[in-house]
Amino acid sequence: MRFGACAVVVLLLSACATSAPEPREHTSRSPRLANLQRAASLPWMDQGRCAVREASQPWPVLAERCYQALDHDRLEFRDTTGRCSVASTGAAAVALGLCVLAAPEIIVGTIIVLGVVVVAAAIHDALEVHELRHRYAEEAGDTSGATQALGAAEGHRKPGRDPSEQGAQPPVPPLPVGRSRHPHCEPVPVPRASKDVAHNACADRFPPNRFPGMDVSVNGIRFDALQVGARVLWEIKTHRFDTYNGFIQEQELAKELVQLQKELDTANACGYGFIVGVSTPEHRRALLSKDPALEIVVTGCPR
Repeated sequence: MRFGACAVVVLLLSACATSAPEPREHTSRSPRLANLQRAASLPWMDQGRCAVREASQPWPVLAERCYQALDHDRLEFRDTTGRCSVASTGAAAVALGLCVLAAPEIIVGTIIVLGVVVVAAAIHDALEVHELRHRYAEEAGDTSGATQALGAAEGHRKPGRDPSEQGAQPPVPPLPVGRSRHPHCEPVPVPRASKDVAHNACADRFPPNRFPGMDVSVNGIRFDALQVGARVLWEIKTHRFDTYNGFIQEQELAKELVQLQKELDTANACGYGFIVGVSTPEHRRALLSKDPALEIVVTGCPR
């Protein structure tokens, strides 16, 4: 029975993969971007991680590999074209849904989603990274063009008079600056630097973290979390500051303020908000007494 169901899946996927190609207007998009945008309209049980991992594959391949990660309770597949009609009951019902999903073109009415779809976190982040890279490429191209134009102008400039005769010259206009200040501002998930289980659990749960189980690196600086659905970076502190004696508290504050200032500068330079999460009100009050400009919240995370 298992072999028969698999054979039906393979047969139907082959039929879907050879269907009519997408309209011409979509060929200019990158296949990865097109797949991410299509996956964004579906409900996922794994926050879209499988779809992001397979996004560079042809859509039928992505559909096959990630079909089980979909929230099937919210999906209804309809074979409006008749190409998948061989699969209707029993084990072949999976093949019906997979065949409909794997169609290279989007056919209205074939996939019904129940409820409102919120773009899965991993897909949202991947689309954001794609947009940032596209923007950087455009800005790099603009800067390159401006540099060539200035170089050409320098090459065709007539020999000038002696500086003592012509007086002060107006400054050369600066090259245009893009909307993003640094190409490394895109968030990159990296393995946790801390091995503290309680700390890491707080960092995942409280913001909450877009990359559970991971730190995020922005322009070479590590943060404990990037908040889901917002451009906000977090630094989490879970030690019991209020249990330290006065001397240790002052030493700890001095060390933390150096770290937090570096993180705040990086976040601001890259267009992110920055929030510090601490476990106790005493810790919050102590930090604000040293730097009132910090945004600090009490997480209450236990130790």
